[in-house]
Amino acid sequence: MRFSSFICAALILAISCGNLRAAEATRTERLGRVITDATLTDYRGSSVSLADVQDKPVVVLAFLGTECPLAKLAVTKLNALAKEFEPRGVVILGINSNRQDSLADLAAQAKQQEIGFRLLKDAGNKLADVAGAERTPEVVVLDQKRAIRYFGRIDDQDGIGYRREAAKRQDLKSAIEELLAGKPVSVATTEVEGCHIGKVREPKPGAEVTYSKHVAPILQNRCMNCHRPGQVAPFAMTSYDEVAGWAETIAEVIKDNRMPPWHASPDHGKFANARNLPEDEKKVILDWVKAGAPEGDRRDLPPPKSFTDGWQLPREPDLIVNMRDKPYDVPASGTVRYQYFVVDPKLAEDKWVNAAEIQPGERSVVHHVLVFAKTESEMRKFDGEGAFLAAYVPGFLPQQYPTGMAKLLPAGAKLVFQIHYTPTGKATQDTSRIGLLFADEKSVTHAVMTSEARKSGGLIIPPNASDSQHEANSPKSPVDVQLLNLMPHMHVRGKSFRYELQSADGRKETLLDVPHYDFNWQTSYRLAEPLSISAGSSLHVVAHFDNSEKNLNNPNPKATVRWGEQTWDEMLIGYFDIAIARETFESTRKVTGTSRREAAAEAISPAIAARVIDGLKQLDKNKDGVLSLEETPDRLRPVFKQLDLNGDEKLTVEEARQALQKKR
Repeated sequence: MRFSSFICAALILAISCGNLRAAEATRTERLGRVITDATLTDYRGSSVSLADVQDKPVVVLAFLGTECPLAKLAVTKLNALAKEFEPRGVVILGINSNRQDSLADLAAQAKQQEIGFRLLKDAGNKLADVAGAERTPEVVVLDQKRAIRYFGRIDDQDGIGYRREAAKRQDLKSAIEELLAGKPVSVATTEVEGCHIGKVREPKPGAEVTYSKHVAPILQNRCMNCHRPGQVAPFAMTSYDEVAGWAETIAEVIKDNRMPPWHASPDHGKFANARNLPEDEKKVILDWVKAGAPEGDRRDLPPPKSFTDGWQLPREPDLIVNMRDKPYDVPASGTVRYQYFVVDPKLAEDKWVNAAEIQPGERSVVHHVLVFAKTESEMRKFDGEGAFLAAYVPGFLPQQYPTGMAKLLPAGAKLVFQIHYTPTGKATQDTSRIGLLFADEKSVTHAVMTSEARKSGGLIIPPNASDSQHEANSPKSPVDVQLLNLMPHMHVRGKSFRYELQSADGRKETLLDVPHYDFNWQTSYRLAEPLSISAGSSLHVVAHFDNSEKNLNNPNPKATVRWGEQTWDEMLIGYFDIAIARETFESTRKVTGTSRREAAAEAISPAIAARVIDGLKQLDKNKDGVLSLEETPDRLRPVFKQLDLNGDEKLTVEEARQALQKKR
């Protein structure tokens, strides 16, 4: 039976455990502990208890939360398990013990995630304490006598900072099957990664550090740009009740230096967008959590801080371009290949961009976005990498260049959106867009260009290598330039990344050191002040990769890894923005699209057209005369979309011929 409704309950517990708090018990003591009954009352006034399912051979208590990312991903897995095992008498109960999650929050989650099992509210975290649950998503499996026979994770696919393509071990499923077969659970306990359950705690009397006076100002200045409604962070920090429920998780991520997300070593460089938390502020928050998260006097709260919820640019954009005219459907689970969307902004003349902002349509599923500006001839060579116009990652502030500096957006150029989506347990849609501010052409004194140090062809990472080192150099600059920012890029095996300036006189200087690279945060490190670099200098980058079992993000330690676009491949690119004197830029700029050279480049000869058609036929794997977007390699998808005249993501030979004819 599929339960379309959810049950939000207050708990009245009758437990055969005496006064011992099971949350304090050892792992061995928890196993075998009997939960004789738990009576729950739903929001409609009906009661639900374990006695109601006393004839069921197995009951699973799945401790969840409405905002914890890993708990939300768990819902999809629990739905599948409920559907598989319900006919065999297994009952899955979703238990929400978070003080910060209201009944309305549970109602919204049940509807949005289409939860197919009962969802219950554990008021006062009483059941969590008895069952010994500490995190979401943690599962506790009870046999027919309601003794705990397994507790831990659902599987090993997802964890803090990593997600495997598929689980290597289905722990919960194995435990259920073994109990149904009358066998003892072979692996009875596993470690759980996730968010701390937001339990009700008694604040320490007379605590010196309080939320209102000491913690709220720090969160307001350091965290609320992302941790507020409608932004990318999974929960808001705009109220005491919400923050108190997340207190232990906040303390954990601060101790582990996972938050705020800043990965640059303090030993090198000064950056305008640094997000590291000062040690004295860390201590304030940790002392507050240790004291039981006291609220304090609300009169001590700082005045509310105003945030701009729309465009973060200095003014409304001069041009707004959507990635396409209809949303892209992001599935609830699985891996989504990089998506490319080509848009023609129909620019009749050159434009100088001095500020850009990419806005995801659905921030929760957008891992990162790169927007490229490519002329017609550049599109034919486009491989999904190279100099880009603008970038977005969570927490990324809009790119605004210093006065007099701007990027050239050539007339006739098309915009290519490269978007990496990460499913969150809920099917959703996204329509990302970019907003551009144009500078007065006469005010531009320096042209900004994105350059790179890249190692592609020679990038080979051996199987099981835990510290594979690779290096690359940028071309030597023929002219004096100013360095503006640095943006390292690797995939899930990336371990560390370092930029070095190699000056023309032989001096070396470390500009940026990222000792613990994190693929989940593709940060652009903006220099506090532009750095003057003399002609003849170059940037040298050193990257290390971890292709071992110890890297939990690693999809296959046994593979020899080479350059490739997908996350299971690897890349080594050290992007950086430089500013060049306008007159120097103009003197070296290639002839524009209005010249004969460009016109000749744009022309497609019959011989080249024939080669393109022949290539399309070879890519048609099922030989049905139609090349689908799914059959097309990622690096060729921008070209596919140019030839796909009717936009149906299917390409026939005749349609390709017509598209090529238009380009002659």
